[in-house]
Formats: sequence, structure tokens, C-alpha cells
Amino acid sequence: MSDDLKAAAEAWLSEDPDPDTRAELTRLLDAGDTAELADRFDGTLEFGTAGLRGAVGAGPNRMNRVVVIRAAAGLAAYLKAKGLTDGPVLIGYDARHKSDVFAQDTAAVIRGAGLDAVLLDRPTPTPVVAFGIRHLHAVAGVVVTASHNPPQDNGYKVYLGDGSQIVPPADAEIAAAIAAVGPLAEVPRGDDWQTAGDDLLKAYLDRIAELVPADAPRELNVAYTPLHGVGRTLVEAAVARAGFAVPQVVASQADPDPDFPTVSFPNPEEPGAIDAALELARSMNADIAVANDPDADRCAVAIPDAAASGGWRMLRGDELGSLLGEFLLPGSQGVAACSIVSSSLLGKIAASYGVEYVETLTGFKWIGRVPDLVFGYEEALGYCVDPAAVKDKDGVSTLVRVLQLAAQAKAAGRTLADLLDDLAVKHGLHATDQLSARVEDLSLIGKAMERLRATPPKTLGAYAVERIDDLSQGSESLPPTDGLRYTLSDGARVVVRPSGTEPKLKCYLEVVVPVTTDVAGARTQAADALAAIKTDLAAAAGI
Repeated sequence: MSDDLKAAAEAWLSEDPDPDTRAELTRLLDAGDTAELADRFDGTLEFGTAGLRGAVGAGPNRMNRVVVIRAAAGLAAYLKAKGLTDGPVLIGYDARHKSDVFAQDTAAVIRGAGLDAVLLDRPTPTPVVAFGIRHLHAVAGVVVTASHNPPQDNGYKVYLGDGSQIVPPADAEIAAAIAAVGPLAEVPRGDDWQTAGDDLLKAYLDRIAELVPADAPRELNVAYTPLHGVGRTLVEAAVARAGFAVPQVVASQADPDPDFPTVSFPNPEEPGAIDAALELARSMNADIAVANDPDADRCAVAIPDAAASGGWRMLRGDELGSLLGEFLLPGSQGVAACSIVSSSLLGKIAASYGVEYVETLTGFKWIGRVPDLVFGYEEALGYCVDPAAVKDKDGVSTLVRVLQLAAQAKAAGRTLADLLDDLAVKHGLHATDQLSARVEDLSLIGKAMERLRATPPKTLGAYAVERIDDLSQGSESLPPTDGLRYTLSDGARVVVRPSGTEPKLKCYLEVVVPVTTDVAGARTQAADALAAIKTDLAAAAGI
């Protein structure tokens, strides 16, 4: 072990206020575990538009109290430098390891900086903070959460006073303020923050209850899982307040558990994550199964499907986004939006109702700030169904809207599958899929992007590549981002980008198949076309 590495670890140890991470670091030093120490002290977690996210542990390259205290001090310095002091900072947290401690540290630092702090008095879904910022006229908000990341992770998400997540240049300015924080002992801290609880949650639930008209059908049999997260209590209350029967909940996943013992990866998009919910749905002959991710800002939906294994299938994020668009856009005034990696179908739905449509970069930090937004979504199960109240994805209000839509269809003797078929006949079958490569060595992602730029494919599957947009160059409508967009023949398209929150290269595929009456045949044709694109794209990227 080098003297520099040992000195860095000992310096960290001297100011770490957490006995758990102090003990962890001491064990590593005593064992002379150079590789592990080098990983923890090889740089710092980068503060970006996703805030902070990483494994909980000792060292600057982990999530811990030292990193959080510095982040809070940097945020406070940024707010004061910008004159954003006329209101509190609202702080929420989920039920992951150390979330409550990190949230209390944040409140203490905000108060020590002379700003008002309001700390939620219990673990709550992320959208409660996005709602509460505007409801309480806060100047900023913080949520301690790693959303759907693995159990070992935690994170730190920052909002400004408009209720939307930070975007450049605020992220870089906050990062610079964090870097300028001096020794931890010199960061002032207070203990006189305020708390919020029942009143804020009631206001949030009141708003959701207003979304469903009094005369809307409400007959529906629902299975639900919060995936060991913090969604259950609020979802049950929201559903009841909106007039629906409370869903049956997967018992083994009902309560918050930071270890997520029944799933290998607590993301409803991952294979197997909602198997328990589907088992419950089958056993109770449910009309629909719904799930939230652990911080309940995403919503997943599964429906009966005789052709699927086990008789149920999960809707793709684009399918649910299109259904919600068709449900919410008629008669609306404003703008519909989705990310560039989401289906192009929403644009066609919007046009059919005379609603303006825009595409944004990936992430609700962009979608949520679209002016006059009436509905926005991204394919990763994030939906904004009430942007006047929550300028972010909200898995609770979305779940209630989904129940409203499903109950309305049931009352008419139809299903969500029937509504998807209607959209296919009206606009063509828009089928999407994803090719994703998780890596241990992050340099492999950069090499794949370099390979695609240096040797661009001329065809993908049966489609000619008609145009390639290098998104790193930016455009009049989109800021620069690392990505490539391929416009293919016959309305097909592919977008390739590194993930912003995980060590993944993600490729988003879409094909459009005209439909007359044979929707099932079109689905088979689309599946074959997507599989061929996947094969060619994987070869071109070397993944």
C-alpha cells in the first residue's frame, strides 16, 4: 500500500462521524486491502444531473455521511450565492440503508448555513418531495434515494424551487461549491429544523383524489407490489381516496426492506422482479397488476395475455405511455412530451388531438421542465400525469390514473389490450425493445460508442440507415449529450447512449408496422424485425 493511499484513508478516518464506516475503513487498513482501498479513494462520486449515486461505504468514492455532509454544504453555499434563501429546503428520504441518517445530516447542514430546513418525518415516495417543494414554496428539495438501484446503493437527488430536477449549469455549479467545502469540522450544523408529515401527505393525497371524476367507473380487481419500497402506505391511501377498492398487496414485498430479499434487482423492468405480483394476480383473477419501484416514482403495469407465459405480461413503458397519452390528451391544452428514446407514437397521438408535442433528452429533469406540459413520459416506466402539481415522474398519481383507465375500459367491456390494438389500427403498430449491455469496465462503453462513430452501420436488420445524428453535437431543440440516433427506413429508429445512472450501454429500438385488422400478425412481424436489428446492432457496437 502506498504512503499516499494510507494517508488519504487515515485522513478520512479522522473526520468520519459514522462509527459504521469508521469501523469498515479500519478493517480495510488493518487487513492491508490495497485494491479495495484504492477503489474507494480513486476519485470521488461525481455530482451531476442525477445528483449522487453509489454504493454505501467508507471513502470519497462511496455514499456515506462525509460525502452527504459535503454535498449539503455545497448545496447550501450554491443557494446562498444565488440568493435563493426565501423559503425552506425540503428533505425527504426512502427506506434504504442510511437514508434517514443522510437526510438528518442534510437538515443539520442546511440549518447550520442559516437556511430553513423541513425534514419529512417518515420515509416517503420521491414524488412527495417534488409536490411539496411547490406546495411549501421551498427554494430547493433533496431526496435521499437510489430509486431502483441494487440494495448496496444509495443516492442524493436535488431539485430546485420550480419542483423539477437540476439540469446544467446548476449541477456543475453545485459540484464546484461541494468541491470548495473545507474540513468537515468547519461545516456548521444546527438541530432546529422543522418537520413535515401528515399535513403535506394529506395535501398530496387531496390533489390525487381530484384527478378522478366522481362519475368515473371504479369497479376493478387489482394486485399490487411496492417491491419492498416506500410506496404501499401512500398508494393504499391514494387509491382509497380516489374511490377504488384497495388493491391486494404481495405480502412478501409489502413492507420496506433495504435488502430487497425477494428480488435480485428491485427494478420492475428487470426480468422476474414482478413475478410475485403476477402470481398474486393469477390467484385472485385480477383485472390488472401494478407495481412501483422502491421510491415509488415509477409505475409498472401487467395485464392478462393468453399468449404470454403464465397468462400475464408486463406492458412496456412505451405501451403504457401511449395508453395514458390517448387517455389524457383529448381536449387538453398544452404540450405533450417524451424523451428521444421513447416511442414516436405519442407524437402521433398528440397530433391527432391538435396537441403540441416535443422530444427531450432522456430523464425527467428535461421532461418535467417543458413549458405548459400536460403529459410526459419516458420509456423507463416514468410518467407525469399531473404536471401542475408534480413536475416529475410520479408512480402514485400514475397508478391511480391507470386504475381509472382500466376501470373505464372494463365498464365498456374492454381491456387495456383492446385499447392497445385500437392504437395499432389507428396509427400503426409501434413496437419497441431495448438492447442493454451491463459492464464492469466502464471504458468498454466508450469504446463501443467510438466504434459506432468510426464505422457506422449502413443497415440494421431489414432497414436502411437513412440518417445518423450524433447527439453529442447538440441541435436547436436538444442540448448536447453522448448518444447516437439512427433514423431507419419505414419509420424505424434506434438510439444508443450510455446510461446516466448505471454501468450500462443502452440501445433503444422501434419499428412501425402498418395494421389493417391483423394486429397479432403485425406484432409477430415487429418482433422478428426488432430481433434482427438487435443482432446487427450488437455486432456493430461490439457488445
